[in-house]
Amino acid sequence: MSPRTVPGPRRFTLALLIITVPLLLALLGPLFAGEPGPRAASFTLGGGHWAGTDFVGRDVWRQLLLGGRPVVLTALAATALAYAVAIPLGLIAALTHRGWLEELLMRPLDVLLAVPSLLFLLLVAAVLTPDAGGLALLVALVNIPDAVRAVRAATAEAAARPAVEALRMQGETWWRTAIGYVGRSALRTLAADAGVRLTGVLYLVATAAFLGVGAEPDAADWAVMVDRNRTGMFIQPWAVVLPAVLIMALTMGTNLLFDAALTRRDRGPGRERRGRRFAPDRRVQGPAQDRAPRPARTPAPPPTDGPPRAPGRDEKSNPCT
Repeated sequence: MSPRTVPGPRRFTLALLIITVPLLLALLGPLFAGEPGPRAASFTLGGGHWAGTDFVGRDVWRQLLLGGRPVVLTALAATALAYAVAIPLGLIAALTHRGWLEELLMRPLDVLLAVPSLLFLLLVAAVLTPDAGGLALLVALVNIPDAVRAVRAATAEAAARPAVEALRMQGETWWRTAIGYVGRSALRTLAADAGVRLTGVLYLVATAAFLGVGAEPDAADWAVMVDRNRTGMFIQPWAVVLPAVLIMALTMGTNLLFDAALTRRDRGPGRERRGRRFAPDRRVQGPAQDRAPRPARTPAPPPTDGPPRAPGRDEKSNPCT
């Protein structure tokens, strides 16, 4: 049994199980959070707080219900904005026949690519005070150079095919050629890149919120919870462990889900039928039917020192022996 034939459905189910809990808590959690109760002592367990209290005495479970939506929405918005800019720029760079236009598009992005993402966020945060929307714009800006290069590399081979020249000679519009043919040819590669990039964006958003960029110091945010409650980790570990596990499950489940979805699309039922059309059925044909019968070997005659003997004569009847 090949290792690539079995793990597909299992990997998809595992990815759904991993990502369902943090997504439900992030998207539906604020609806069930309720009103805030009276604050208790910091870093305590019990007293109606089954997950304990945080560094200012708030209920950890209520903070978990409220803290997932900013992380998820900011990461999704940043990824969508990055690809909204990267896909047109990458297609223009791949389809253009003017070298100066390609250089004009790619060289400024290379300069921005040389700056580390987290350093860029900290430099901007030192001058400005971005909110959640500003953090999404900053994260999208630092991901645009990578995304443009990925789109250009994925579509360059399809853009050089003779079919693109044929579409141009037929009078097709640039958008129909770029999106309808070149973009569809690179769809699988771009989808895989989007899954990996969304995972990286989630980590970057969580790290920025952990450092206080784009989030208030006492905001209901999973990354802020990890940062503010780490001083009492050995007294009340659930205030740190639960949000950290949810962030890890969200990022890992996203990557596994994209990978499993692409694997299932690549191994569809039509492709399996085409692959088995000319394959022999080993369950019907036995090993003996697969091999042609070998011809029987004729034994070689024994070597003789003298002339051949007459047939029917026996050595005992010969007086000379």
